[in-house]
Amino acid sequence: MSTEPLLLATDVRKAYGRTVALDGAELTVRAGEVVAVMGPSGSGKSTLLHCLAGIVRADSGEVRYRGRDLTTMSDGERSALRRSDFGFVFQFGQLVPELTCLENVAIPLRLSGERRRAAEAKAAAWLERLEVDDVAGQRPGEVSGGQGQRVAVARALVAGPRVIFADEPTGALDSLNGERVMRLLTEAAHDTGAAVVLVTHEARVAAYSDREIVVRDGKSRDMERVS
Repeated sequence: MSTEPLLLATDVRKAYGRTVALDGAELTVRAGEVVAVMGPSGSGKSTLLHCLAGIVRADSGEVRYRGRDLTTMSDGERSALRRSDFGFVFQFGQLVPELTCLENVAIPLRLSGERRRAAEAKAAAWLERLEVDDVAGQRPGEVSGGQGQRVAVARALVAGPRVIFADEPTGALDSLNGERVMRLLTEAAHDTGAAVVLVTHEARVAAYSDREIVVRDGKSRDMERVS
């Protein structure tokens, strides 16, 4: 694991009208590291993830990815970065219902201009790795929640991202499927060297991380893992 920050947030502040979501939050993520961002509902943890990923722009402070400040990038530059370097897993998967699972996983590659056959070959390999190759030809509405979330993990990993942002990835799953998704996600991330920023309120999910950050009232605190 590299000691140099891959992703660095400094004094990040974000408000929606009069509601302050982040009030000086800070976070450091290194390559290959799994960081769990924890906190109660409304604490600002999802807003912090969205700022880190360039989905929303912080009002002030810095969010640096490989030395580049996301807060000064244009919308187009941040969108390009999300396609090339970032992968996403959300609570409900957000798969495209009209496409097959194989086609869903291939989307990031197709958006980057890769030919269909090559993109779907890579997608098939990731479906196999995530133990859901048997649902490749089915649509999201035809598979279980656990299967659908593993398809979403495959989609997040298929383009070889440097950072995977996972926002409550097991929140809609039972404990057995949740454990399976987290095991496969963290194993795949470690194997590829990708960092994972994991938003969760569940201690059993945070246990898969290398380090925990607690967010309360828009402020963050690094929790040292006791060995």
